[in-house]
Amino acid sequence: MPSLTPLHETYCKWDRTPPSQADVLEGLAQLVTTRLGDVVQDLIQEIQREILISLFGMSEQRSKKIQNIPYIDKLYQFAYDTLLNYGHYLLAPSLRQIIEKYPKLHEKPLTPALHFLVGALNGVLGDYLLKYQNPLALPMVIYDHYAELQKGDLSGRVVIFTHGLCMNHLEWSNRRYGGIGEKLLAQRDHNTMLYLNYNTGRRISANGRSLANTLEDLIQRNPLITSIDLIGHSMGGLVLRSALFYGKQNMHQWMHLTENLVCLGSPHHGAVLERFGFILQDRLGHFPFVKIVRHIVNIRSNGILDLRYGSVRDDDWEHNTARIGGMDDNRKPAPLPSHINTFLVAGSVVYENRKNRHFDLLGDYLVSVKSALGEHPNPRFQLKLPESNKAIFYGIHHFEIHYHSNVAEQIVRWFYPPPDAPIKEQVHEYRMQLTDLSNSAPT
Repeated sequence: MPSLTPLHETYCKWDRTPPSQADVLEGLAQLVTTRLGDVVQDLIQEIQREILISLFGMSEQRSKKIQNIPYIDKLYQFAYDTLLNYGHYLLAPSLRQIIEKYPKLHEKPLTPALHFLVGALNGVLGDYLLKYQNPLALPMVIYDHYAELQKGDLSGRVVIFTHGLCMNHLEWSNRRYGGIGEKLLAQRDHNTMLYLNYNTGRRISANGRSLANTLEDLIQRNPLITSIDLIGHSMGGLVLRSALFYGKQNMHQWMHLTENLVCLGSPHHGAVLERFGFILQDRLGHFPFVKIVRHIVNIRSNGILDLRYGSVRDDDWEHNTARIGGMDDNRKPAPLPSHINTFLVAGSVVYENRKNRHFDLLGDYLVSVKSALGEHPNPRFQLKLPESNKAIFYGIHHFEIHYHSNVAEQIVRWFYPPPDAPIKEQVHEYRMQLTDLSNSAPT
């Protein structure tokens, strides 16, 4: 079996066992006793320095000198060590006592609430969790349609769902909507729905490499699989594109079985809100006290950083160290494989097609319409697709686009087009009332 550990993460210890409830408690115990590099210490020092500058009117140079006074430095270290000792001698032992008292927690899988917690922690701190080999760090695992670990033989058509940042495999449906998987199963096409769960705090390209290896292993163990469809929401769409890029590079066999790729609200050219946040951090640094916010926000995972411009390749980021402020788009093109049918879906919080630049920029709250549809002023980065392979849903936001029934029905029409349906080379546009605007004259 190919290694699941990308070259840039040689410190990882991978296994395919998802965390148990005991692992969550142990992971939290380790988290409250771990020095997360120098980030937290730098944050505390920055807060102290900002207080000296803003409240006492000191210059930055003088504030640094005061912080370097031996007894001040010792006081700072004492405060920081006290905080760590509180976790080390009180919180961590309490959590571990629970594990000792209830040993069956080692066998209990995560509840939906714990999946939500662990997924969110991985999105924000996933790279730190991996570096310190914390049990909270999620492995890349495939679940079936009933939220059980995928076991047994697979055959026929397989659909892989890949969730977005800070999310998990359970979020492809809710109480109101059965989700895309239910709609596809209703086609009775001997198809199987599989749901990927993974650490969204890792680099997108690292997850892409791991997914490419995981899919290669999947088809080697299941030679009766005849075709693969890939559906990704938000960051998940970028992970799928990265997997396709590295799968092609490594000449993986699963690439030949892949027929369709669907990206739902994926920031192919970055999330506007994420880029705005970086620039805002840089600008806010000039205002008293607000500089502290800049450093707090800087404690973010590498996965979040990759959303700035939608980086899917290792060489998009490996020579770039900037985490705050403006940064040039240094991506390299990652074209889509020509033999795969690719479909892109964008959401918009407005309820109608208004030709307004600001509404297009707002998109589904997190991703602009143009970014979700792969449109870019530089032809090298454009995801050149037929207009009929794109859809915009007005009145649907980012966190419902991946299970909304309207979106599911459009995907079914793409996967199973009626034989007599005319093909119109224009973007499908829908309002919440399910009115297909593509049947009317373009505006």
